[in-house]
Amino acid sequence: MASSTVTSSRPDRPPRPNLAFRQLRGQRSPAEFAAVIRRAALEIGEQVSCDARYIGRVEAGEIRCPNYAYERVFLHMFPGRTLTDLGFAPRSSVRGRRARDTEDAPLTCTTNPANATSETSGACEPYETQTPYDPYHPHDTYEESDVLRRAFMTSGGATVAAASLGPVGLALDASAAQRPVRRAGASDAGALEEAVRRIRLLDDRHGADGLYRRAAAPLRTAYALLDAGATRQTTADRLYSGAGELAISVGWLAHDSGRFDDARSHYAEALATARMTGDPGLEAHAFCNTAFLARDAGRPREAVRAAQAAQRVARPVGSARLMSLLALREAGGWAGLADRVGCEQTLGRAQALFERGTSEADPEWMSFYGEAELEGLEAQCWSALGDWPRAARHARRAADLQDPHFTRNIALYTAELADDLARGGRPDEAATAGMRVLDLLEEVQSSRIQTMLAATARVLLPHRRASGVSAFLERHASVPRVT
Repeated sequence: MASSTVTSSRPDRPPRPNLAFRQLRGQRSPAEFAAVIRRAALEIGEQVSCDARYIGRVEAGEIRCPNYAYERVFLHMFPGRTLTDLGFAPRSSVRGRRARDTEDAPLTCTTNPANATSETSGACEPYETQTPYDPYHPHDTYEESDVLRRAFMTSGGATVAAASLGPVGLALDASAAQRPVRRAGASDAGALEEAVRRIRLLDDRHGADGLYRRAAAPLRTAYALLDAGATRQTTADRLYSGAGELAISVGWLAHDSGRFDDARSHYAEALATARMTGDPGLEAHAFCNTAFLARDAGRPREAVRAAQAAQRVARPVGSARLMSLLALREAGGWAGLADRVGCEQTLGRAQALFERGTSEADPEWMSFYGEAELEGLEAQCWSALGDWPRAARHARRAADLQDPHFTRNIALYTAELADDLARGGRPDEAATAGMRVLDLLEEVQSSRIQTMLAATARVLLPHRRASGVSAFLERHASVPRVT
């Protein structure tokens, strides 16, 4: 077995802050700038998991040179500039430094991930992107590594690869189970965090049905990491947080694909993880999704109570946008109870909190929550209260406002619009919206959306002699159902 220690020469100075990159960010918060970078990546067909933490590491000089995907994005954003103009070191110089460090250090690189430590596995990565100066994790590679892209995505678009040794560094084969399990390091925590981002990205684009069963394997491996223990307390905290967020993501995939019992179990596991570690952000997230599930499962009073619990634990987080979303979850419960006054009051609070804007305290998982989602959730409230014209107005705005990246949400809002129009006595418009949903279902697999569309089709049956409605019903009947 490879040694769990790595000897390397300690550099003589800390990383130099990247002031040029900081200047490019301007008045935007790190989270806002990260969102701009993700949008720019989509414009050229790249996928980067940029967040506020990545921006902070670049500005602190910890990332001396980005990987090739980020390089393409940055050069697209700032045409005519080079990496050096953006404050990065030339790639050749970074490679040279890593090569010299490797020559100086008696490092053993193992090709068997089951025997590799976080240090050795990081040192053997083919990317020279992070500053060598890190007295705690000298060979950690985190976002710059391409491991998660390979392990959690295949060329099949919506397909998530089953978890293997690569993403989280644990052996899953029978022979490996006989050997002692190594303790998890920072690279494992980073891979776990990246897995959560990948699953969310794929769900945003393709929906849950093609992802759920494959996403369960990474979750099992994540909890195996927790059992193995961590090399440092900070790493342990990240592992618990990452495992909890992954449980919520897998729970959402179950929720969106109609597996409510599975979803409830995953959310409960995330809630237990949050409470064991005293993580209010994770606990609020788990309660948030529990409230959403309760509403969809026909338990509106539970939805109200879970949303109120989420708001209590979320206050220390300091995010107005988070509190706004949680208020909307509560409003959905009040609508399910047919309490129009309670719903309207809570919607007003959600809108007031939303208008306070974004902040650095906003959780990373809330990237989906913008004006479109606000409109979409309000549409669902009015629909539950039977106010079809008002619901349709908000659903139309939600579909129009949604970022094209969130294909699933566009399909969801348009399906909501079609149903509201159908129930509001506007069958031709409903059929037109339904046709748009059917177009989107060629890219999106979501039992939730299919169920909504099936309900709309039933409402439109009495109007089937109308040409537009007839065409929609015929096409809808020909679409295979995802099981």
